[in-house]
Amino acid sequence: RSHIAQTRSRGSRLNIIIIAEGAIDRSGKPISSNYVKDLVVQRLGFDTRVTVLGHVQRGGTPSAFDRVLSSKMGMEAVMALLEATPDTPACVVSHSGNQSVRLPLMECVQVTKDVQKAMDEKRFDEAIQLRGRSFENNWNIYKLLAHQKPAQEKSPFSMAILNVGAPAAGMNAAVRSAVRIGICQGHTIYVVNDGFEGLAKGQVRDTLGAAGHWGASISQSFGRLQAYEGVLQLVEARGQYEELCIVMCVIPATISNNVPGTDFSLGSDTAVNAAMESCDRIKQSASGTKRRVFIVETMGGYCGYLSTVTGIAVGADAAYVYEDPFTIHDLKANVEHLTDKMKTDIQRGLVLRNEKCHEHYTTEFLYNLYSSEGKGIFDCRINVLGHLQQGGAPTPFDRNYGTKLGVKAVLWMSEKLQQVYSKGRVFANSGDTACVIGLRKKVVAFSPVTELKKVTDFEHRLPQEQWWLNLRLMLKMLANYQISLTEYISGQMEHVTRRTLSIEKGF
Repeated sequence: RSHIAQTRSRGSRLNIIIIAEGAIDRSGKPISSNYVKDLVVQRLGFDTRVTVLGHVQRGGTPSAFDRVLSSKMGMEAVMALLEATPDTPACVVSHSGNQSVRLPLMECVQVTKDVQKAMDEKRFDEAIQLRGRSFENNWNIYKLLAHQKPAQEKSPFSMAILNVGAPAAGMNAAVRSAVRIGICQGHTIYVVNDGFEGLAKGQVRDTLGAAGHWGASISQSFGRLQAYEGVLQLVEARGQYEELCIVMCVIPATISNNVPGTDFSLGSDTAVNAAMESCDRIKQSASGTKRRVFIVETMGGYCGYLSTVTGIAVGADAAYVYEDPFTIHDLKANVEHLTDKMKTDIQRGLVLRNEKCHEHYTTEFLYNLYSSEGKGIFDCRINVLGHLQQGGAPTPFDRNYGTKLGVKAVLWMSEKLQQVYSKGRVFANSGDTACVIGLRKKVVAFSPVTELKKVTDFEHRLPQEQWWLNLRLMLKMLANYQISLTEYISGQMEHVTRRTLSIEKGF
């Protein structure tokens, strides 16, 4: 009640209360939406409405994330069956971080029972822990943002937030959570217009809108590879400029997903979703036309993440990327595959091409090649998605991910500041005080930019190792690329690095 009253007193005209259908209070009594409505009306006098979402939550077109997840888990399930022996216990195929995992079935059943038992015995904190680390982290971050109050005392530290490069979905959520946590910890928060150029020109304002001088205790950058490169240059110049000895953190935000130090960048999930929806419409446009192949160009620079993941989500027949070199013989095999496909009930094809996958095999070249070789069998159309891939509203994944990164970045910087603060000033000159935050497999990690420099291909603006290259094998197998399941399994067990992916076609 007090929280809602406080938000209204600060000028908010809207409050949303979400209630799970099985919600109970600490004494075990059910909490219904009508009960909460009556409580708000009686105690606060606010006009309140109840909306029950019901089975609407089950419907709709599956997102790209769900499509790729189901493909990965389905493939993992088949692999589990093939590798099983008579003594192998039953397992549940699950997903952790960006990896498919197998968990013993009976252990999962027992944990489910333990959760219910803890709830029945009113051991709610233990029940939250039993739900898993991801659920617990989400719950803790929600409480941190929803119930934090501004600090009673100001801290001696300042924080400046600047965005670098093109916008990416999820950045607003990250900035909002970072500013909120920073204020609650007593920091003075500044925002910088026009990125590093605006910082050099002094285009700095605090979050209340007043112009001011930034005393530079903390810096936080949101953006593409340029943000990472910019922070790296600042760190390397610390020996010349003592003013640069501050704590710095980069939150990766780019649709290309090419920032080293993280498996996912903010905005990449929204971009994949936007590309998937565009490809769905393209395929639907051909529902009344037989024997047609669409060649679709995606963005991403040299990084083929968008093409690969979108290709899995939409069931593409091919996806050409820079990291997986291809020759004219591969193109010939693709045309033959589509020729055979036109003899089946599904008489349409979809080919994706990353914008910089090959210097000579351009989108126009592919169109001319497919048109010529498929003449009399199928015709071709070109679609360049362009900036449509930046998407509109961020996906739930990007909003949630951005919120987590914003909170964890500020908490990490606050901890680092306490370590490097001495005699009334901040002096941070070690490598671990300038990092990229990101999700690496199962955990959110902080990677020093000086260490990431060793594993970055600056010429092509790529990390030298990219986890999603393992998905290429699955993409080609699902597209009927003549890859046997044995080859897929052996490929999954290898450590696949950039431009070393080798696929031998044929059973």
